[in-house]
Amino acid sequence: MAEPSAADAVIETRGLSKRYRGGQLAVDGLDLTVPRGSVFGFLGPNGSGKTTTIRMLLGLIDATDGSAHMLGEPMPQAGKHVLPRVGALIEGPALYGFLSGRDNLNRYDAADPVADPRTRRARVDAALERVGLSAAAGKKAKAYSLGMKQRLGIAAALLQPRELLVLDEPTNGLDPQGMREIRSLVRALAEDGTTVFLSSHLLDEIEQVCSHTAVMNHGRLVTQGTVAEISALGHAGRSRLTVTTPDGSDAVRVLKEHGVTDLTAEESPDGEVVTGELPVHGLPEAESPGPDLAGLNASLVRSGVRVRAFGVTKVSLEDVFVALTGEGFDVAR
Repeated sequence: MAEPSAADAVIETRGLSKRYRGGQLAVDGLDLTVPRGSVFGFLGPNGSGKTTTIRMLLGLIDATDGSAHMLGEPMPQAGKHVLPRVGALIEGPALYGFLSGRDNLNRYDAADPVADPRTRRARVDAALERVGLSAAAGKKAKAYSLGMKQRLGIAAALLQPRELLVLDEPTNGLDPQGMREIRSLVRALAEDGTTVFLSSHLLDEIEQVCSHTAVMNHGRLVTQGTVAEISALGHAGRSRLTVTTPDGSDAVRVLKEHGVTDLTAEESPDGEVVTGELPVHGLPEAESPGPDLAGLNASLVRSGVRVRAFGVTKVSLEDVFVALTGEGFDVAR
């Protein structure tokens, strides 16, 4: 997979490492490239080094070794120039529960040394509208749902125009409605031209909103690329065919002749369920570059196989990550 050039990258690390006292290596030689304009999913199980990486990128902790650049400048050396162009939400927003949503944003804005107090009200109102909280702006933050609190935290990160938005597990602990709200917001931000760097351990989240992804495991980068490229890694882009028929042995013979591999047959109430892996580059005599499924079904019927069900299941992103890391991931919460 071709990496974007440094000129197109909003985040670029080379050999980035972090070793804590006691010898624990939290991040090990990370070479990461995040293309401008992407929604980049930084994926891995809890404890894989995602948050540590984000903290090094933002200059919150020092790297033990290696280098990091954000928006084309070295971090943390250029933090004063870079960070005003970056919005971040790490491990949930810090809110004053006794203050309203609007007053929380006023406090955040007042703490920004480059924020113009004369335009504060307009910017706070715009940020609230951007995240869909205008109607709840006067409600105390302690009465907000988790999803509303996350959206308010993102609003705080958007008080100034941002080229890059860094979100660390933004849907952690949210119910399905809250997760949908955050995903919808991320999509809208990306459509407006903001690059979004999204750390998550939820596969469903990555598949639904991200254009690119990188996989971390035990502090090391396993792979990176577009979501489509990563999805093709698990079984070289292959899919599983399932045929239900009372003529299992004949079905296995015909499918094998047509290049289907890894065939198995199991008893079922409707006869036998035959499964196999479809070839990547198309079935024999197929005109299309992919498997000629209609032709394969017709061949089964011509051979006297009584087909009661016929379907294809693509290899899931979950299957790919289990194959790459040897560990399970959460698909959703």
